[in-house]
Amino acid sequence: MSGSLGFPAYRQIRGNGVSERQRTERTTIVDGRDRLGKPLYERENEVTAAQKAVEGICAGGGNGEGRRGGLLFFSAAAGLGKTTVLTEIRRMAAARGCTVLSARGSEQEHTVPFHVVRQLLQPVLASCTEAERREIFGGWYEIAGPAVGLFAQQTGTAGPDPQGVRDGLDWVVTQVAVRRAPVVIVLDDAHWGDLESLAWLSAFAVRARELPVLVVIGYRPDEVPAEAQAFRELIDGRSARPIPLHALSPEAVAELVRGSLGAEADDVFCRECWVVTGGNPYEAVELIAKVQDRNLAPDAESASLLGELAASARGTGLIKRLERLGHAAVRLAWAAAVLGTEISAELAASVAGLPPAEAQAAADRLRVARILTGTRTLEFIHPLIATAVYQAIPPTTRTGLHGQAAWALADAGLGITAAARHLLETHPEGDPNTVRQLRAAARENARLGAPDAARRCLERALREPPAPEDRAGVLYELGCSALLTAPATTVNHLTAALEQPFLDPELRENATFRLAQVFAHNDELAKAATVAGAEVARSHSPRARLRMQVAHYLWLVFDAHEEQASDRSLRLARLVEHLPGETIEERALLCIRTWDAMLRGEPAADTLDVAARAMGLSYTDPDWGFELPSVAALSYMYADECDRAEELFSSAIAECEQVGWSGAHLSFGFTLLGLVWFRRGMLVKAEECAREGVRLAERVGDRVPARWYAVGLLVDVLLSRGRVEEALRVARTYDFAPPYLTAVVFPDSQTVYGRLLLARGLRKEAEAQLTAAGARLEAKGIVNPTWCPWAGHLALAVAEEDPARARALTAKMLRRAERYGTPTAIGEALSFSATVAEDGQALPLRERAVEILRRSPSRHAYAEALIDLGAELGRGGGTDRATGLLSEGVELAEECGADRLAERGHAELAAVRLRLNGTRPLARRGASPAEHG
Repeated sequence: MSGSLGFPAYRQIRGNGVSERQRTERTTIVDGRDRLGKPLYERENEVTAAQKAVEGICAGGGNGEGRRGGLLFFSAAAGLGKTTVLTEIRRMAAARGCTVLSARGSEQEHTVPFHVVRQLLQPVLASCTEAERREIFGGWYEIAGPAVGLFAQQTGTAGPDPQGVRDGLDWVVTQVAVRRAPVVIVLDDAHWGDLESLAWLSAFAVRARELPVLVVIGYRPDEVPAEAQAFRELIDGRSARPIPLHALSPEAVAELVRGSLGAEADDVFCRECWVVTGGNPYEAVELIAKVQDRNLAPDAESASLLGELAASARGTGLIKRLERLGHAAVRLAWAAAVLGTEISAELAASVAGLPPAEAQAAADRLRVARILTGTRTLEFIHPLIATAVYQAIPPTTRTGLHGQAAWALADAGLGITAAARHLLETHPEGDPNTVRQLRAAARENARLGAPDAARRCLERALREPPAPEDRAGVLYELGCSALLTAPATTVNHLTAALEQPFLDPELRENATFRLAQVFAHNDELAKAATVAGAEVARSHSPRARLRMQVAHYLWLVFDAHEEQASDRSLRLARLVEHLPGETIEERALLCIRTWDAMLRGEPAADTLDVAARAMGLSYTDPDWGFELPSVAALSYMYADECDRAEELFSSAIAECEQVGWSGAHLSFGFTLLGLVWFRRGMLVKAEECAREGVRLAERVGDRVPARWYAVGLLVDVLLSRGRVEEALRVARTYDFAPPYLTAVVFPDSQTVYGRLLLARGLRKEAEAQLTAAGARLEAKGIVNPTWCPWAGHLALAVAEEDPARARALTAKMLRRAERYGTPTAIGEALSFSATVAEDGQALPLRERAVEILRRSPSRHAYAEALIDLGAELGRGGGTDRATGLLSEGVELAEECGADRLAERGHAELAAVRLRLNGTRPLARRGASPAEHG
């Protein structure tokens, strides 16, 4: 950043917000009290609602404490006076000492990302020092700063995801609210707001009640675009009921007429004013002004002229009036309509092709005619006029003016994104320079966290069209812009890129890699592996070949329905045997091998030897992202190295937050950290992390892998806490049921669902799900019981009807656990074995489970083993030792948050004490299915 203001972009008038100086130059709106100095007519209800809201936000302490925010929506057709009402709200809020942040959507600038956000925030940030701005932004400076227009993101920097930017804006506005409470946010013409700003404001507005912030929004209900889904949900939801503005009554129009033209205006004249304007306040005010200009008497004789006068304020009548002002005035008005709002007079003259003196004279005529207002910064008197003028420009001329505007903005140094929105409106001409500009704008938009805006630029670049040698590059960039938001579209673009004749080897490698990636994100892992595998032989360098091998093996390992998994596992083991882990690709391959070895239950010590060589991948690497370093970290967790796993996942979350990844990646981070806490047996913390993972995943979409991970963990944790009904509600709320994803998900979705059925007493249904899960995992070679204890839960499901099968299942589970070799794996397998053991065989198994789990990081598993052993001893007469074991187990269970286990421990302890007193209660064998983790 440079300059005394701190961010030069603030002074820009196109595409970068509005300066305080420019705001003061703007003349007041014409359709209400400011235009004629009269009060608002028939807007008592609206003003009362606004006064009540402003009073509410101003009540409470001076630091904002005790103040409650709110929402106000005003919906109205064009010209019905919503701008006047919003202007009055700004006035009354300012009079009460509120900090007012205001913005206005623009019909011509709705494609400029964060245009509304910049109008709202730049003025208040301009009054801050650099240090104050950084304090307000906190850790979000690098993420949200470019969106606000403080600085341009560095070239080559990966852009934050859109949710990360929205979270950063939430933080910034919250800080402004805390420091400058109360705050009133006023957005006019929201139907023309850019989608990025509307998506943020729609989410923030719902939470405004928690802050000393009043959000006031005006919009035309019939013009809200379909793609502004978040905004539609806001205004159609229950947050606040929109207040509709209606046309004025004949009495109100008569009062308006007489207040302006004199009390002598007769009834016929006043009535005709209402008829020809339909009670539209804007049209009524314009009509009265024209009557004054023509010096017409407000009587019945003049009433016959009102229809023609009213027509000149809109549509073809307005255009005819404009044309009478001369060619220069028409050109300047056209240029202004193309440029949009807050129009630089100098730029308008340049786009119109007028010399300064001629442009000044034309502007004067347009001001007198009440078409434009302002001097250095021009503005149309009303958006209706701007729309009419824009639509009246001949199509060919209009596209030419947009092209001229693009180059004028670029020459003025006002930024490529400001120019790009005009290039979007030009006719394709095969111009390489236009393609370059649009690609540059797309990269800039991506760095802002506006991938949809980037996509629009690239789609237009493709239509230009680019030169044959550049077409593949444009298709590749277009595919990457929609990688996570529109997988099917991405597949089409990347496939087309790979079919181009002029394809550089590096671009081919990148396009193939991204194509495999998008297949994987679309839950088509077999296709992903095939695409990457086919490219291995064509790779132009050893590094490229290894990169493709990594992608090939990654998607095979995560394909739950992979065939010949054992052969693939052997090939993978041989491939990495001598890799030192010196390059990113080598470490990535070692991560996959670490994960595969853990899933297959190879000795934990061997797995960790490989994991040590795999360390060092970034969680925000553009190629390998979150998945690979995460599975390496999880291998530590399953190997009972939970401290190391917690350290790695805490770093992962911090790294994601630092670069603004607030969507699926951050959801995974919290879910996997929750999995570590679950592994430790700290169920309360595990539940907190799982719920945060669910919350973050919900913002990404339905049935995405991130949500399956988070919901599966949450259900698993709730079952371990004994809260079966709550687990069922969560499963139903998030549709956690068959069909399952084809990707490997952990905890395994089908196993968790089977466990839920078992906890509800639906043994047959649970048996079916758990049997299917076991068959699927066995076919894949996933046999590590500590990764997925399906066999233990299946044993519990069939124990009553087929005890021999149950014991065979737990015996195999124990053998596999002993091969893997961790205390948790062996101890849990022993606990399952004891629960289904023959009479007289359970006690030694429980003794051994307690002995081994004492060395496990899982406090919950140890607590359960203590309570099971104490109960077994108590029933056998060993009451003294049983009391000590049960007491210790109950204390641990309560620390873990294992509520039902603690209750059972208390009950068993009470039973032992009753036996000591000579009373024998009913015997109980082991834990309930819901309690087994």
